Amino acid sequence: MRVLLQDAVWVHYGQLSVESDVEIGGDMGACFGGQRNGLLGAAVPGTLFLMTGLHTGEVGFTVELHDSEPSLGAEWEDVVEASFRPIGEASLVGWAGEWSEELGLAETDYRVRYCGVGMDRDNAGEPEDVEQERYLLQFWPAPPAPDAVVRQTSAQAGYWHAFARRQPPPPTPEERERARLAAEEERRRADERARHEALVREWGGVLPDPRLVAMRRPALNLARMDRPLLDALADAPEQVQRGIARWAARRACVEAGLDGVAWIAPALDAVDRGEPLPPPFEDDREPWDRLLSDPTVPQTLITTPDGRIDNFLQQAMALPVLFAVTGEDPLRAAVEVVHTAAATMGYGRHGVLFAELRQAFPGLR
Repeated sequence: MRVLLQDAVWVHYGQLSVESDVEIGGDMGACFGGQRNGLLGAAVPGTLFLMTGLHTGEVGFTVELHDSEPSLGAEWEDVVEASFRPIGEASLVGWAGEWSEELGLAETDYRVRYCGVGMDRDNAGEPEDVEQERYLLQFWPAPPAPDAVVRQTSAQAGYWHAFARRQPPPPTPEERERARLAAEEERRRADERARHEALVREWGGVLPDPRLVAMRRPALNLARMDRPLLDALADAPEQVQRGIARWAARRACVEAGLDGVAWIAPALDAVDRGEPLPPPFEDDREPWDRLLSDPTVPQTLITTPDGRIDNFLQQAMALPVLFAVTGEDPLRAAVEVVHTAAATMGYGRHGVLFAELRQAFPGLR
C-alpha cells in the first residue's frame, strides 16, 4: 500500500473531484449518469466526482494506492465503488480549483473505493473536527466493472444515491461519435451559411448568375458600377457577348489613343475579324515594353475609377483589353473587357461608355 495523501482538505458545496486531462463541463449530473451510487461519480471518462456531507469547511481525507483489493474496515459508515482510468496526470481538486494535489496515478484501469464516516454530523456552531467527518479514497488495479453501493448508513448518502439514480445514463461511444459528427456537420453548415450571407451582402443583397460569382473581382467591380448591365451581359447569347467584348476593346483603345499606333492597330483589326493577335501580342511581355518605350504611344494621365490614384497612365489601363478579348469564355471576355474599358474612361466617366454600349447593343437596355 502507498499513501498518496493524508491531510485535512477544504471542501465547498460538499464537492471534490479527481481530475485528469479532461474537461468536466460543469454538469454534475453527467458524472453520475447511469450509476447506482451518488457519492463517487465516474460516468465522465478521466474524472471522479466526490460528495461530502459537510457543505463548507475541512474534512479528513486519505488517498491510498494498493496492489490489490484492500480489506474494508468496519468503521466506515458509507462505502461505494466505481471504476476509473486516468487520462494524463490525475489530481485531487477542490470544488472551484482553488487547490489541487497531484496523485501520481498511472494511466491504467483502477477500481476505486470511497469510504466516509460522519456524513450526517451536525457541526453548526461547533469548531470543525476533521476526525468527525473523514474520507478514504482507495485505488487498486482492476478491470472495468459497474459501480456499486457497498454500505449505506447516512441520510446524506441515501439522498445522493437517489439523485444518481434519477440521472440518465451516459451516451455510448457510438452515440458520442454520432453527436460529434453531428456537431461538426452543424458547424460546417453554419460556416457555409455565414459565407453565403457574406457573399450576398457583397453583391448588394442579390447574387447574380453563378458564372459571375465565380469571376469575383472584374464582375464584382462592374456590378458596383452598373449591376443591371452586368446581369444583361450574363443573359446575352455568346455571339453577342463576343461582339460586346470586341466593341469595348476598340472603344477603350480609341479613348486612350492606341488605335492609331502602328503596331496596335493591326491587333484591333484582328480582333474585329476574330483572328489570332499578330506580333508582338503573341508574347505577354513585349507589348508592355513597347507601350512604355515607343515615343509614338500617347501618354495620358487619368484618375482611377476608385478615385485613389490621379496620375494613372491611361494607355496602361487600356492595353489589357487586347489580352482579355481573346479569352475562351465569351462571358468572361465581355465582363473583363467592359470593366477595363470603363476604367480607361477615367474617374466618373464610365456612364458614358455604358450609354454608348447600350446604344450599340439594344438588347442590353
